[in-house]
Amino acid sequence: MARFEPVCEQERPDWVVVVGDVNSTMACTLVCAKMGIKVAHVEAGLRSFDRTMPEEVNRIVTDALADLLLTPSADANENLKREGIPDEKIRLVGNIMIDTLVENLDKARRRDILKTLGLGEKAFVYVTLHRPSNVDRKENLGEIMAELIRLSRQMPVVFPMHPRTGKMLSEFRISVSESAGLKILDPIGYHDSLCLTEQACFVLTDSGGLQEETTYFRTPCLTLRPNTERPITISVGSNRLTSLKTLAAGHRGHRWQHETSW
Repeated sequence: MARFEPVCEQERPDWVVVVGDVNSTMACTLVCAKMGIKVAHVEAGLRSFDRTMPEEVNRIVTDALADLLLTPSADANENLKREGIPDEKIRLVGNIMIDTLVENLDKARRRDILKTLGLGEKAFVYVTLHRPSNVDRKENLGEIMAELIRLSRQMPVVFPMHPRTGKMLSEFRISVSESAGLKILDPIGYHDSLCLTEQACFVLTDSGGLQEETTYFRTPCLTLRPNTERPITISVGSNRLTSLKTLAAGHRGHRWQHETSW
């Protein structure tokens, strides 16, 4: 907020467009509300109904203050109406994340990450995990890594590791046992991620964006969370919520296969 306010004082915009649900989304919206500058929120109306998630608080505050709410899906419109947002402020514009995916699809399909990693099409699992509920608790993170190692004995597991996850592994002194099938990578770029998402047998994630991208690709997705702000991915059948308890029930991999067999 302290850095953005001088920008607004100098530029004097008529409108500021904020995107998504990160801390800067809410911070910029608060600055504009105090300065009388109109705000348009892209990806408005998404709700997980879990206020322990920082992103959920950011969404609620931003939508309450914004002057124009640009929603990705019909359920987002309904969420806003329930919160008392008048119809004239809401515009269903569609999912810009998928617009971006389509625009970048040719580039993603030209990436050679599968060849570099020695992977076959639809013959590996793509994993991304970074949320505090999964990686900030020693017992949870240790159990996740144990399950990934077990799964990697059945098929390759590709896990580009978020810096937060790597930091917590180090702090908790969780050692990752040797497994030829577990490929832990440094963070990867957008096009490589799209390539892996399209070609994976299934995806395990706690990311909101990947839930939507897997839906476009019709790649089965397991979301390691008790809720999602993208319920449309559940209703169309491309995504399922799962838990450590559910995944751990199948030590030989049959649970993973069952979970992704729709």
